[in-house]
Parts: sequence; structure tokens; C-alpha cells
Amino acid sequence: MRVFGIDCGTEVTGFGVVDSGEGPRDVPLQFRAMGAIRLTKAHALPERLDQVFRELTAELERWRPDAVAVEEVFYSVNAKSALKLGQVRGVALLAAARQRIPLAEYAALKIKSSVVGYGLAKKEQVQFMVARLLGLAQLPQPADAADALAIAICHIHTAQTLALQGARR
Repeated sequence: MRVFGIDCGTEVTGFGVVDSGEGPRDVPLQFRAMGAIRLTKAHALPERLDQVFRELTAELERWRPDAVAVEEVFYSVNAKSALKLGQVRGVALLAAARQRIPLAEYAALKIKSSVVGYGLAKKEQVQFMVARLLGLAQLPQPADAADALAIAICHIHTAQTLALQGARR
């Protein structure tokens, strides 16, 4: 299974690609790629959204994942920031839908729990554990790419757990 994780952001949208076998005892997690789409505030919002769509579409076509995983919407004190983030997230969902790739969404607490074992883990802890789980020599950079890898790992862990539960029935 190949999972394409996306960490949506209004300045940087991270992505990461992780492979794994279908079953809980298959090949361990394998790092394939990570990157970041850096948006310039000088550009108008529609231009930035177009950039996210085009770059994500190109990466999805390049990596041909079996699934796309993104973080669920969270609640923010700043409504304007939450709205802009929602627009970027909508573009990411559209990019996956246009490629007809199944999509999964996970809460931030679930992602951190799946990767670190603690739902309130800090960014540095997530980066450290992503590096450990994927056998990377260095911490994944930027943090947005590390978060995208964590989202992909969360999806793989969830799929493996569901497969194991199904096998026991």
C-alpha cells in the first residue's frame, strides 16, 4: 500500500509518501518522498490555491498512491485563518478526488497518538518519531513534510489494525 499524506497550510503545504505491505506483519514502513509547497503571501489567494492544486496533482500523478490521508478540520480562535486553511484543504481534497484516489481524514490527536503514542506531542517529537519509524538518518524537514509523513503513517497503522481485527473475526 502506498499512502500520500498531506499537511495543509496557508504558507507551506507539506506532503509525504510512505509504502507498506497490506497486512500487519508485512514489510515495514518505507519512506518514498517528501516535500513542501511554499506559498508566497504576495500572490493573491486564488493564485496560491491554484499553485497548491497544480503541484499536488503533479505529485499525485508521479507517485500514484493507493490512498491519500489528510488532517481533519480543527477549530481555531482566528476565523479568518481557519477559513483560509479550509480553502487550501478543499483544494487538496479536490486534487485527490480528481485522481479518483480514496481519501481518509484523521484528527490531529489520532495522528500524534499513532506516531508518537501521545496525542499532545510537540512537533519536534513527531519529527523524531517519523525519522525513527522510517529509518531516516536525519529529521524530516520542513516540519510540514514531517507532519505529512506522520499522517501517511497514521493511515497505514489504522489500515493494518483494521485488517488485523478483520482477520480475528
